[in-house]
Amino acid sequence: MQVVLADLASADGLVSKDTVAGGYGSRLRPFSRVTRVISQVKRRLHALPSVQLGYIAALCAGAGHDVTYTEGDAAEGADVAIVLSSLVDYRRECAWAAAQRARGLRVGFVGLAASKLPELFESSGDFVILGEPEDAVMRLAAGEVLTGRVQSTPIDDLTTLPFPRWDLVGRDRTRGWHLPFTGRPIGGSFPVLASRSCPEFCTYCPHRILSPYRARSAQHIADELEYVCSLKHRPYVVFRDPLFSEDRDRCLELCEEIHARRLTLRFECETRLDRLDAELLRTMRRAGLAAISFGVETRLDDTLKRSGRRPIPSSHQRRIIAECRRLGIVTAAFYVLGFVQDDWASVAATIEYAISLGSTAAQFKLLTPYPGTPMWRQLRERIYETDWQRFDGFTPTFTHPSLSADELRFLLGAAYTRFYVRPSYLANFLRLRGRGLRAAERFDSSVFARHERRERAETAKAVIS
Repeated sequence: MQVVLADLASADGLVSKDTVAGGYGSRLRPFSRVTRVISQVKRRLHALPSVQLGYIAALCAGAGHDVTYTEGDAAEGADVAIVLSSLVDYRRECAWAAAQRARGLRVGFVGLAASKLPELFESSGDFVILGEPEDAVMRLAAGEVLTGRVQSTPIDDLTTLPFPRWDLVGRDRTRGWHLPFTGRPIGGSFPVLASRSCPEFCTYCPHRILSPYRARSAQHIADELEYVCSLKHRPYVVFRDPLFSEDRDRCLELCEEIHARRLTLRFECETRLDRLDAELLRTMRRAGLAAISFGVETRLDDTLKRSGRRPIPSSHQRRIIAECRRLGIVTAAFYVLGFVQDDWASVAATIEYAISLGSTAAQFKLLTPYPGTPMWRQLRERIYETDWQRFDGFTPTFTHPSLSADELRFLLGAAYTRFYVRPSYLANFLRLRGRGLRAAERFDSSVFARHERRERAETAKAVIS
């Protein structure tokens, strides 16, 4: 059997799928000069192959089937096509699937979007896999004809799965080059899942709504890293777990395995800052840690508590970021604007806090009530958006009690401008310290005054119109 795996590229904005927003994906349509630059940078640095399709490729190839990959070309001569689904680009995915089906192929969908909203996909394909796909794919590879909505049981022991086949999925990962002062290189990065789901209970996050939390052993993760090192000299690995350092001892054991096996690599991970300390950071840095990302979300602890997220003391956040800066580790903080408790003042306070925290980079998104999350159920009566593709992380989708859609969009743009367009950001990015950083910070006030004048002018123009 010839199997085609399709991770379809989008021409409308910067679309990220697979493990982004738990698998629903995101779409950034640049809405300012700053976001245009960010979009171009992310397009080059954040393009990763699908780890889900990597596992599917390994299972199908291991069963003796031919596996090919496409980002949009027709599936010539194939028997079955498996399409990676998303919420933000589902219409394109369905159109491609329907076209292949008309050519005589059997077509199926995998991913969180297909699992939680199968009605969007089932008319365009022959089957929709509900849940983590490996169990159903193994049955498909063994000769079972999948039809309709197909339940797929999560694999309890993740060590029983083969490693993703990067020679079969995605573009050539053996190339790529590194920019100074950045963590991730341009091209050539390899995603790795050291665990699945998430042990936390944030009501707005879709990472834990598909399956229970399971983690792999340090030895098994190191086995995969050794395999990746055989594909490329000094590879760059992106751990896609939402909470990589949940188990401190496992992190330390993994670092020991990397040293014991003399693996030479660089890696990044996402985690909570209260799951990091100076000793752990130093150990991870020696093992190859280049960058970390983490959620700060909002400045207000009460808002976090009401959203099921445990607050982290500001003093600890600053201490960890300062230690990362000292060690040369790139930091990226995530923020969510537009919680139900938010107003203009609280969003402004979050933006100011993001600047003062001093992370290397920041990502701001609007609160999005994703289907299947507790937040979706809480806000269901307020949700007015009916186009699922607009649940992209950057578009207002529900009636906010204090802020209009225009105000939310304005504040989102202001967040990016104020964070990135300031002298101290450039100084921090270039890792200047002492006098150089202090000199840049002195110029921030005049730049902020200019931002404020522009923001007032834009607000007045909006009111007049």
